[in-house]
Amino acid sequence: MSLEVLVATMHQDDYSLPEKMNIQSNAIIGNQCDRNEISEIEFNGYRIRYLSFAERGVGLNRNNALMRSSADICVLADDDQVFVDGYKEIIEESFEKEPDADVILFNVECPERYLIRKRHRVRYYNFMRFGAPRIAFRRRSVTKHGISFNLHFGGGAEHSAGEDTLFLADCLRKDLKIVAVPLTIARLTSERESTWFQGYNEKYFLDKGALFKCLSRRWFGLLCLQYAIRRRRTFRNEFSWKAALKLMLEGARAFHES
Repeated sequence: MSLEVLVATMHQDDYSLPEKMNIQSNAIIGNQCDRNEISEIEFNGYRIRYLSFAERGVGLNRNNALMRSSADICVLADDDQVFVDGYKEIIEESFEKEPDADVILFNVECPERYLIRKRHRVRYYNFMRFGAPRIAFRRRSVTKHGISFNLHFGGGAEHSAGEDTLFLADCLRKDLKIVAVPLTIARLTSERESTWFQGYNEKYFLDKGALFKCLSRRWFGLLCLQYAIRRRRTFRNEFSWKAALKLMLEGARAFHES
């Protein structure tokens, strides 16, 4: 079983990232910058490929890495995470124990992230709590179903986040089996500011409405409503839940019309 980490990053001018992230496997580093260059290095016996392209959008970045990978297992990563020692074995053993699983979701150490406490199946009612740094998948399961990352969502794209949510939704639509396991593979650092989150402003809610519309043309209204009510305490200093709902519905309409 071969494994490769697919890292999305920007403006890397040297080859220090594998050490910084504690990479202990082969990896493809998608480096969005101001030049076009493909290079390869060896790091502790592993093959590290750098795809440096003068373009923007994390969905495009992840697609570039995915289409060039030939590994059995792909692991998504951002440049603000540090892998634990032995993560490669943890992930490979998890797929060996779950031979029917197409996607496995893991824990990452971060106080604000949802903690997987026991193994469970991931379905439509609970998939939106998982982000990219948790996701590992069988590459062939994804590529043979034509699943990729939406170019309209995520840092650097028209809508500021959600490419990983849409990826998992597409996996569910194609009947891929997704399992969450209580094993930690990395920790998130706080060394850089978010590339997309600029606070609970109007754009945040407009983009959230667009995401919900993309997720479901039928149920987007309920998705907007539940989010406005369930998360109202987190943004109460900026917007009332009714104002947030109005913005999300506006964003959904604009996405549909465009």
